[in-house]
Amino acid sequence: MSSQNLIIYKYNSLYHILEELGLDLNFEITCINDENLLNDKVKTLNNYLILSDKKNLNISNQIILDNVPVKIYRLVERINIEFLKLQFNNQSQFKINDYVIDLNSRKMTSSKTKLKLTEKEINTIIYLSKMNKPVSIDELQENVWSYQSDIETHTVETHIYRLRKKISNSFDDNEFIVSKKNGYQIK
Repeated sequence: MSSQNLIIYKYNSLYHILEELGLDLNFEITCINDENLLNDKVKTLNNYLILSDKKNLNISNQIILDNVPVKIYRLVERINIEFLKLQFNNQSQFKINDYVIDLNSRKMTSSKTKLKLTEKEINTIIYLSKMNKPVSIDELQENVWSYQSDIETHTVETHIYRLRKKISNSFDDNEFIVSKKNGYQIK
């Protein structure tokens, strides 16, 4: 099955045209005419676009064709661009526990709470989350700050302290980054 799925919703004539071009397209095409079937289908897909002539308010990732006729190659180009945008947005999100970190906007979110982060804070969180063990101060200095471990500095400790305080104030989470005897770890 293709990783990109185009769902044509209540637009049978367009489906038949795109189906004829199917061999030249890099996405799978499905035609659905029932809203319940549409809702069930999108729950099973990660990478999808819905092409329709009317906006369906309950579902995201829609392309509305309200200005027809349209040149078919321009439509295919627009579909490909929308798939690229989806892919970019999916790659820019990093999930850690109950939080989502958006690398593009540099925000950490949980439920409806958002916290603006610096690039260094994001790099610290991502580095800690990728390691499934406590990370030493020297390792953070080398890999996040690019400092040599023989330099005497309290940058890491100060930075982690401030980051933990920001997260605690915004999300009331005192256990996101924990101190262990041999370093810091995301719980």
